Amino acid sequence: MTEQPTSFERPQPGADPADARGALLRTPEPSPALPPQPRPACAPPCPAAAQGAQGEPPRGAGTNTPRGTEAAPSAGYEHAQPVSAEPDVPRPRPVPEGIPAQPDGAGARTTGTTGNTGTSGATGPSDATGRTDVPGTQGTSGRRERRGPGGRERRTGQGLPPGRPLPMRRDGDRLRFVGAATRRIARGMDLDEIVMGLCRATVPTFSDAILVYLREPLPVGDERPVGPLVLRLRRTDRIPAERDPEVGFLPAPAPEQPAELSVVTNELCEVRPGSALGEVLRGVRPVFTDTDPAGAALSELLGEGSELAVPSGQRTILAPLRGRRRVIGAALFLRRPERPEFEPDDLLVAAQLATHSALGIDKAVLYGREAYIADELQRTMLPETLPRPTGVRLASRYLPAAETARVGGDWYDAIPLPGSRVALVVGDVMGHSMTSAAIMGQLRTTAQTLAGLDLPPQEVLHHLDEQAQRLGTDRMATCLYAVYDPVSHRITIANAGHPPPVLLHLGGRAEVLRVPPGAPIGVGGVDFEAVELDAPAGGTLLLYTDGLVESRLRDVWTGIEQLREKLQATAELTGPDHPPPLEALCDEVLDMLGPGDRDDDIALLAARFDGIAPSDVAYWFLEPEDAAPGRARRLARRALDRWGLEELTDSVELLVSEVVTNAVRYASRPVTLRLLRTDVLRCEVGDDVPQLPRLRQARATDEGGRGLYLVNKLARRWGATRLSTGKVVWFELNRT
Repeated sequence: MTEQPTSFERPQPGADPADARGALLRTPEPSPALPPQPRPACAPPCPAAAQGAQGEPPRGAGTNTPRGTEAAPSAGYEHAQPVSAEPDVPRPRPVPEGIPAQPDGAGARTTGTTGNTGTSGATGPSDATGRTDVPGTQGTSGRRERRGPGGRERRTGQGLPPGRPLPMRRDGDRLRFVGAATRRIARGMDLDEIVMGLCRATVPTFSDAILVYLREPLPVGDERPVGPLVLRLRRTDRIPAERDPEVGFLPAPAPEQPAELSVVTNELCEVRPGSALGEVLRGVRPVFTDTDPAGAALSELLGEGSELAVPSGQRTILAPLRGRRRVIGAALFLRRPERPEFEPDDLLVAAQLATHSALGIDKAVLYGREAYIADELQRTMLPETLPRPTGVRLASRYLPAAETARVGGDWYDAIPLPGSRVALVVGDVMGHSMTSAAIMGQLRTTAQTLAGLDLPPQEVLHHLDEQAQRLGTDRMATCLYAVYDPVSHRITIANAGHPPPVLLHLGGRAEVLRVPPGAPIGVGGVDFEAVELDAPAGGTLLLYTDGLVESRLRDVWTGIEQLREKLQATAELTGPDHPPPLEALCDEVLDMLGPGDRDDDIALLAARFDGIAPSDVAYWFLEPEDAAPGRARRLARRALDRWGLEELTDSVELLVSEVVTNAVRYASRPVTLRLLRTDVLRCEVGDDVPQLPRLRQARATDEGGRGLYLVNKLARRWGATRLSTGKVVWFELNRT
């Protein structure tokens, strides 16, 4: 037994007036024994039969008839009707034409709440677009939508081109379209995605073509533009590239583009104050361009020499794009002449699209500026280029956790030290924020300052720990500090809670170095320990942050073991006598990362130990006496003769004499003299006086003060570095 809502009819006899649903007619089930009553073909259907064909229940039937009793039609009864050949079969109620199907498939079924049908939730045959196509039913707006002869639409009398979406004639259509379009626009993260979302959401559902103009340059935040208002054509769109699953229609194959919507010659437009276009933009409301002021504004926007033929009538909408504070552009919606004109309600649709797009563009510009600042902050706190110290080659990599958030606390550094040594540093500050990046910059600057004092690695970590505590109670970081000496082929390492380094030997064996782990920087009250290990020539030391070896899919020690195996496998490709290229080795190490392994920033520093052979080093101690400069000249001459660098003898003797003379004048302990032969000739003179020499211009009456002036003129490079036991003054000369 089916219940049919008849709240729009008068109460029926026997209905309960207290029923909240209104009067319900309880139609008895027809008896299958009754023969169908055929209707004469020549006679038109009676009103009762027509109502029954539309699914409306028969009027006047008894409401309290028990199930199973037969209700025969009476010829004299006012609302009697013949029994259908298929009794109690619900008639499907179609979805009105032009309503796009919903993504969840709701468009393929009817609700039975807003039509004039007799069944609730009935379904019928659907077409390819997901609409139930049964003509002759009443739509959501209370009017019947039918096709006339020749496939024309009765309300407008215009034909619908094949493959074109039906025009939106109902408020429900517009609401669903605006909802789907704004969702598509809101999905964009950057400027191009938002503009493309606007174009793809409106073409061809709302318009046949769209032109989007944006201000050049776009203001950021509260910035006040100083120049004139200039609009630049940012994007045009005419043919949809793909089906929009949220709108739900299937666009036709790309038709041939007509000339009137395919040529735009004016890509730059300066809006003059008081002009027609300026007034339209000030109004911030979409307008039809069929009026004289709006037409003048459109001509100004497109340019005098534009070949774009604007369709006549209300087929063009000019919508200003206003952000939070000012107009940032304009959008132009166009329809072809064979398509119905825009309706006044379409101006509201254009206003909604323009508002959502403008606010999205405003936020995208702000986000882009913040991302740029964060990226620049991160980049400036990392070394742009690595130094080229003697006896070691360096390579590095840095990968942020995500492209949308490039700010992190990982850093690496390589700092040249006196005596051709180099300090290798890698660290990781907790967190991924601007604060973490700022703390990283402070710790990196502190590490560079401490390295310049030539402090032992454990002392450097101790001072970094004190600095982190001064920055805040929760400022914690891990750090590994190593000093490599190419002359002694030794490396000294101190660790503060960082993953241990991996050493790849020349033969292809990868070894995880046993370094005391220590506590992270910022804990306080912890003593750090340093170890001294062999650094054989041809070996490669790999320093990294935990983002390389730890993720949600694996723990840190599993990742370290995978890293060791990856290094060994890479070394086997080049053979036991040739170490793998340093840059290629870094790329191979990063290739071990899987799709789910990018949970943290990654900093990678690789050092190839070349070392300096003992035969290329000459080292002497000189007593601080007047004869020391002459002895230094003789020792340097012998070393140059042994190395075959006799052409440098005069320059080296002069410069060594000047530097040793300055050292002997103030030193109280033996002075050291060392010559290093690499790609250049390097001379180092050390003493126990901490004051660094300064280059100054000697007056004509001064007897001294010209030694460093000669060094500055003749040497390739020179410098002075303070040590814990004094200082070292060094200079370099080209060998050829």
